[in-house]
Amino acid sequence: MRYSQLLIPTLREDPKEAEVVSHRLMLRAGYIRKLAAGIYTLLPLGWKVIRKIEDIVRDEMDKAGAQQLLLPAVQPSELWKETGRWDVYGKELMRIKDRHERDFCLGPTHEEVITDLVRNNVSSYKELPLMLYQIQTKFRDEIRPRFGLMRGREFLMKDCYSFDGDDKGMEKSYEKMRQAYRNIFRRCGLNYREVEADPGAIGGGFSQEFMVVASTGEEEIAYCSDCSYAVSKEMSKIESDNSCVKCSTGVLKIERGIEVGHIFKLGTKYSEKMNATYLDEAGARKPFVMGCYGIGIGRTAAAAIEQNHDDNGIIWPEAIAPYKAAVIPVNAADPGQMEAAEKIYKELSDRGIEAVLDDRDERAGVKFKDIDLIGIPYKIVLGKMLKEGKVEVAVRKTGEKKLIPLDNVAEEINKQGQGVRV
Repeated sequence: MRYSQLLIPTLREDPKEAEVVSHRLMLRAGYIRKLAAGIYTLLPLGWKVIRKIEDIVRDEMDKAGAQQLLLPAVQPSELWKETGRWDVYGKELMRIKDRHERDFCLGPTHEEVITDLVRNNVSSYKELPLMLYQIQTKFRDEIRPRFGLMRGREFLMKDCYSFDGDDKGMEKSYEKMRQAYRNIFRRCGLNYREVEADPGAIGGGFSQEFMVVASTGEEEIAYCSDCSYAVSKEMSKIESDNSCVKCSTGVLKIERGIEVGHIFKLGTKYSEKMNATYLDEAGARKPFVMGCYGIGIGRTAAAAIEQNHDDNGIIWPEAIAPYKAAVIPVNAADPGQMEAAEKIYKELSDRGIEAVLDDRDERAGVKFKDIDLIGIPYKIVLGKMLKEGKVEVAVRKTGEKKLIPLDNVAEEINKQGQGVRV
């Protein structure tokens, strides 16, 4: 794509409303714009990042054996009354009435809806196990929406639900999702921890959060220096000597994190209340044993920024960056530079590498600042060295630079994972 054709309304100053790094940089770099408190428009760059995360999530869900569907966002109150959550969920539930004065809500989650679907369409143990997921907009009337995409009233979420015949089967489904989540956040280039957590309003007997480690995180995590044990600080039982309650040899330390995923062992909490049952091998009717698995898509993007940024802007992990490379002719009025830039841009495109050609009539410094603010992993700069048949490739993450022959640039960028070999 040519920069001159893109909608990227960058800002030079920090917006006063932004309280955290990701909110500030997403506004400044032209990824989002606010419509109302906790409600944001995703601009083209923001939507590209979201789609990259979605594609990774969808790929891992499919590999784990989950099937994608799309459930209604508008939910009738009758389903919520079956589980008792209509009266106890609180003011976060966005309630509406239709023209006939019937009560509905805008779905903050879909346990009731998915359970209703399965109880009406799955009747035998032969149809189990079953895992269903969606990627959909959710609504929660937060008392204080803040932090941009981190805590909004409207947000994009992947939620998956598993249905098994017994606890043993549910454990297998839970472990499949747990591994899928590990793969997702690893592929997104994030440093994360698995943390034992409070199930909260979703309920169930056990849950774990996937927390992206960041100094700006909202929550504190207690983790062991020796083993894999980690728990939210509010749930931790820290001894006077800070010893680990699991391995006893390690010491619990504290760090901050951002929740991006949460997985739950629901058991029969919803299936019993909604009379969602199946016939087992003996012909006996039993409730489904369920699991629930959520990922905040927008929160994942925001958390990636909280973990990957510097004074110049965003440093996207390559897998979720809107573009892999920016081709920057220092002087767009120079026919030689533009011709070479067009050549590189075409070669990148032919290889399936997403790139932006900065064809603006701007000073080189302005172009460099914008590309660094946006967070594109590689800058391909065509300047004075072009006379010698070379261009500069700069790595956003490390700041490393290398002169590469013009004819080898596309091949070199194609090879790169996390940085140009120097």
